[in-house]
Amino acid sequence: MTTQARLHLHVYAPALTTNDGRPLAAVEGMERALPGLRLAWRLSDAGRPIALPQREAWLAKSAADGEFGMLCNGDESYPVTMDGQRESESDSPGGEPLLLVYAKLPQDEPVVAAAMDMLENVAEGVRARWGTVAPGPVRQVIAAQTGPKSAGPERPPHGLPMVKLPWNIRSPKVPQYLGWINYWSAAAAEAIGFPDPSRDAELLARARRTASGGWVVSLTEAPLDVGNPAHIEALKRAYARFPEVGGRSEA
Repeated sequence: MTTQARLHLHVYAPALTTNDGRPLAAVEGMERALPGLRLAWRLSDAGRPIALPQREAWLAKSAADGEFGMLCNGDESYPVTMDGQRESESDSPGGEPLLLVYAKLPQDEPVVAAAMDMLENVAEGVRARWGTVAPGPVRQVIAAQTGPKSAGPERPPHGLPMVKLPWNIRSPKVPQYLGWINYWSAAAAEAIGFPDPSRDAELLARARRTASGGWVVSLTEAPLDVGNPAHIEALKRAYARFPEVGGRSEA
């Protein structure tokens, strides 16, 4: 692993509403998962951290537009960032607007150890439908899987399946893709048929139930490595097990 390695968190939740407290819940959930983390700075136009002594008020004002601005930990040598982006009706499954909470962190031992807690806290805090944590190279594979494409390779790498573009998926409850660690709300788990005790023993060994009735499920013990054939096989097995993911079972 190089110093540039990053873990990426993506969580998809219902769109923000007026006076919505979920941005603060997402930020505080991340901080609970990573002791010592404080996301109390914003980034200037030049990319430099600026302290936010009134973070809660800043988040509330920022969220009035259906999203929230980028926060960071103020440490340019060890950057952690989080923001919330509004996904429009036309770009989202089922034609429903969504909130995408996105965070990027160094892929080091403390972050890897806290990754499951991090995903669970953020997803539960924003009442997410589904979400993932994945290393940067896995995010590149996900982009290559998503289609159809107007240019580029016709087939995804590593023998993985193609998943539909978000706006071509019928329901916002259906996860669009799989990552290293996956959060499925109770509705998402029902939509993909998880868990089935007779088929999911391997996944259940690395899964836990959340307070809301959802699930956090890790496909591999170590962060998913696209250069590791065993990890690729685990990812392929998960896609084979859940054909609903990515809208692949839809006509």
